[in-house]
Amino acid sequence: MTRVVILAESPLARAGIENLLAGGRYDIVARVRDAEELEEILAEAEPEILLVYPGPDTRSSLLGAIGSSDLARESAIVALADHPAPGWAAEALRAGARAVLPASVSAAQLHAAMDAVRAGLAVFPAEEAGALATLALARPDASLNRSGRGDDLAEPLTRREREVLQMLAGGLANKEIAAKLNLSDHTVKFHVASILGKLGASSRAEAVAMGIRRGLILL
Repeated sequence: MTRVVILAESPLARAGIENLLAGGRYDIVARVRDAEELEEILAEAEPEILLVYPGPDTRSSLLGAIGSSDLARESAIVALADHPAPGWAAEALRAGARAVLPASVSAAQLHAAMDAVRAGLAVFPAEEAGALATLALARPDASLNRSGRGDDLAEPLTRREREVLQMLAGGLANKEIAAKLNLSDHTVKFHVASILGKLGASSRAEAVAMGIRRGLILL
């Protein structure tokens, strides 16, 4: 079962999201209304996926709070929005979200998106492709050498970090990585933070994408 926390301001929205997840492989460990409540339960809940459905007036501030925290390093963030402004998907992805979906998403679409982010992929509306392409061109990976390999890093990944990165690409959560490598959760968190720092990535999804481009991940 995938551990999920739902963050939505409206009780009706929280109930609606929970209804969409019914029948899936999800364990809803908490339901919160804002970032403050999330912070209170985060350490105990240890969500693998954080479903965020902010109100239109708090959307940017909530994304800012997520982007400035370590949330994206610990959980896959799936963001929902009602009639988002153009470019909102790019803003959410910059903040560390791995999926950006309309609030009208169906249960099947939401389940598919959650499976995708667990596999290290990004999901966003097709109409946002142009804005995301512009974002990618504006933020090229300047440290990528011509060969596309990872040997030009200022500090190369260790063998263990490469193993952890490979498992991140497979969509494994920290607990699953810890079990497979016979490590503590704390040690895995340390390795993930080190990987993000060495690659200059702001989220696990970005680290996986950069690892693939650099040839650090076997597909």
